[in-house]
Amino acid sequence: MMMLEQFLWVIFPYMCVVVFIVGHIFRYRNDQFNWTAKSSEFIEKKQLMIGSLLFHLGIIPVIMGHVSGLGIPKTWMHALGVNDHLYHIGAVYVGGIFGAMTFLGMLILTSRRFTIRSVRRLSTASDLIVNVLLLAIVCMGMFATLVTNAVQPEFDYRETISIWFRGLFIFRVDPTLMRDVPMSFRLHILMGFAIFAFWPFTRLVHVWSVPLNYVRRSYILYRRHKSN
Repeated sequence: MMMLEQFLWVIFPYMCVVVFIVGHIFRYRNDQFNWTAKSSEFIEKKQLMIGSLLFHLGIIPVIMGHVSGLGIPKTWMHALGVNDHLYHIGAVYVGGIFGAMTFLGMLILTSRRFTIRSVRRLSTASDLIVNVLLLAIVCMGMFATLVTNAVQPEFDYRETISIWFRGLFIFRVDPTLMRDVPMSFRLHILMGFAIFAFWPFTRLVHVWSVPLNYVRRSYILYRRHKSN
């Protein structure tokens, strides 16, 4: 049991982070031309637009919620005037809304990739795996937030998962903190680290290719040619 805990909550997370970093470096140095997401918009546009919009509008607040919930200690929240009841409302209700948007968007995108034959034929195996894995992560996160929290209201992940997570950054990980964590939370975490390990070898690398240089790029001037 101790060896399994050590692997799942100490070795596996660090392995995923190492693969994430080294994999990105390797791919950038050897496969820059494919550092993008192949668009299938010309095949089907409506579902892609709706699903992508819902997913991206939902995922950003969800990520911010994860960062604050896992990264900020409970005592700090109390010092800022955010008590447990107020935090619970924000995490469950506000987080649930954006989580539902993310889930619906991912469901549309995954269904589109599998059910539209021309889109499926254009997809690689990694595209299909990424869609399924992302959908499973979001689904399990929604289940943990809405169902597990309702069934086990006494469970506070900020007293277990958050402390374990912060321990990863200071190399003082206590795997026993995850021993009594509900299974839905555990699966959500493990799949989350798995997607990080898988990230460098999929279309997800396009996240780092946001063309920020367009913000500061000079305007292109067009002048009409005066013919003699």
